[in-house]
Amino acid sequence: MPKSRGEESHVPRHVAIIMDGNGRWAAGKFLGRIRGHIAGVGAVRKVVRAASDAGVRYLTLFAFSSENWQRPKPEVEALMLLLERNLLAEAEELAREGVRVRIIGKLDDLPKGAASAARKTEEITGGGRKMDLLLAISYGGRQEILDAVKKIIVDGVKPEEINEETFRQRLYAPDVPDPDLLIRTSGEMRISNFLLWQLAYSELYVTDVLWPDFDEAEFKRALDVFASRERRFGKTSEQLTRD
Repeated sequence: MPKSRGEESHVPRHVAIIMDGNGRWAAGKFLGRIRGHIAGVGAVRKVVRAASDAGVRYLTLFAFSSENWQRPKPEVEALMLLLERNLLAEAEELAREGVRVRIIGKLDDLPKGAASAARKTEEITGGGRKMDLLLAISYGGRQEILDAVKKIIVDGVKPEEINEETFRQRLYAPDVPDPDLLIRTSGEMRISNFLLWQLAYSELYVTDVLWPDFDEAEFKRALDVFASRERRFGKTSEQLTRD
């Protein structure tokens, strides 16, 4: 059944997710960490479909942070192989569903196979218009800000010309609006160097559910909580009423 205009207004345009808890999920089942990451891929599939069905226009997933390179080498290699295989395996289906995949982060840091798979997936899904799926890979929020500053310097922007918009235009995905909602799984109360500039006024939703167990119902629960909140953007309730 089509959503009414009132229902659509409560759907966040952009949802960002810190997918946390794969390792703890595996440990709780006496499995190796890699099994947790494999299970996490299944959760990604469910949430991407749920977000698309709900009318979310942009979904950003924190897939691999710049700090994750410090993990044990076998785990990193397994994660890169999972990334390579699953991107290519899902690309055609995502394209059919109208989902456009975009990579933000330091793609050149990835092994050749994973980087190639990422670029190929972007190419295959490039025509998607229903939802943009941004995958933050080898990504760090501080590094994104530093890279934006470097671009401002290289572009010769004068100090008096620097404002939020000139800065935004030099971020990794300048056309994408800031997240309306940030979801973090596994109960951790931090944003872990993720989208530091963009999360200034995002609503935060933290759940104790570990990422491999985060499914369509959990995603809907997060959207329902978002819909029940009054977004202030630094204003008081009285100011919002006047506006």
